[in-house]
Amino acid sequence: MEDYHSALTNHVPGFITGPGQTDYLFVGVIVFLLVMILVIGNLYFQLHAVPERIAHHTNKVQMEIVAVLALISLFTHNHLYWILGLLLAFIRFPDFSTPLYSIARSLARLAGRDPAELEEEAPAAAGHPEPAPAPAPEPVAEAPARATAKTLHEEGI
Repeated sequence: MEDYHSALTNHVPGFITGPGQTDYLFVGVIVFLLVMILVIGNLYFQLHAVPERIAHHTNKVQMEIVAVLALISLFTHNHLYWILGLLLAFIRFPDFSTPLYSIARSLARLAGRDPAELEEEAPAAAGHPEPAPAPAPEPVAEAPARATAKTLHEEGI
């Protein structure tokens, strides 16, 4: 048995360690604190991803807008962007791009062009090549001169 200082009581709690010994309570609290920080951070990121998960099955443009609003709210800590993204995720916008692509493909078929050929040319349009010079217009034939109509006064009415 160790000799204690006369000011100490006979019973020392278990969380008090002697000099040079490991403080298990301190180590346990540090590990618990780190685990709780990771768990709370994970919940925070999952909460911020709720609008994106809801808008995942919508059209592409709406998903991108919701994702940008969620990202802005994450970095600025401004909850208004998160609420706007959540509300926007609940609204289903009509899909305008699919009918437009279908119309473009149908017009390409009517013009005798292959729709796959149009899709291959689309990336080339991003480089903005110089347009070909327009062909010279054909001369327009003169329209026959019309006889001038008589006025009511000339008709004698």
